[in-house]
Amino acid sequence: MSLIDNERTKLLANALDRASTACFTVGILTPAAGYLYNVGNFRGVMDIPTLLGGLVGWLFAVVALHYMSRRVLKGLKP
Repeated sequence: MSLIDNERTKLLANALDRASTACFTVGILTPAAGYLYNVGNFRGVMDIPTLLGGLVGWLFAVVALHYMSRRVLKGLKP
């Protein structure tokens, strides 16, 4: 039975890690690229402190999800 439990644990950890990757892409890379290339006059709409606040918030979500996936993997059974 531990084989099935281990597979479920690994699936949950993978799902959390993929969610952290999606948060990184959506919350950090996309706004940074929008600001860098000034897509849709992004620089005129978004000021630096607001952008940095959002990036820090998303970075916190990325780290939290990745940490949760590592914690889930500690539940693997020998």
